[in-house]
Amino acid sequence: MNLVADTNIFLAVVLDEPEKQSIIDLTAKTDAIAPEILPYEIGNALSAMVKRNKLTKKEALDALAVTGSIPVRLVSVDIGQALKLALEYNIYAYDAFFLQCAKQLSCPLLTLDKKMKQVASDLKIVVLE
Repeated sequence: MNLVADTNIFLAVVLDEPEKQSIIDLTAKTDAIAPEILPYEIGNALSAMVKRNKLTKKEALDALAVTGSIPVRLVSVDIGQALKLALEYNIYAYDAFFLQCAKQLSCPLLTLDKKMKQVASDLKIVVLE
């Protein structure tokens, strides 16, 4: 089964967040897909964590290296449609790219973001939990 995994899923796994094991269990027999922006969003999130003193520079660089080893298929999404979603639901375009990806590919979405889960539900996107 294919699924679209949000950035926070990759970060939760590599940063040993409490959700890590349930994410691993949920994704064990799936193929992860994400929009092409995933590596950039991971880099942005890690740099923000360093700025907020939640990670050291070394931890951020190590986490980036580990995320790069996680198998994921990066795909192009319709940016115009994603922007329409962002504007309609008052969400960040980055989040809308993941929603558009799931919608475009008719795949379930895996995210830890409550707002994204709500919008996905409104869009009739299956949310894995």
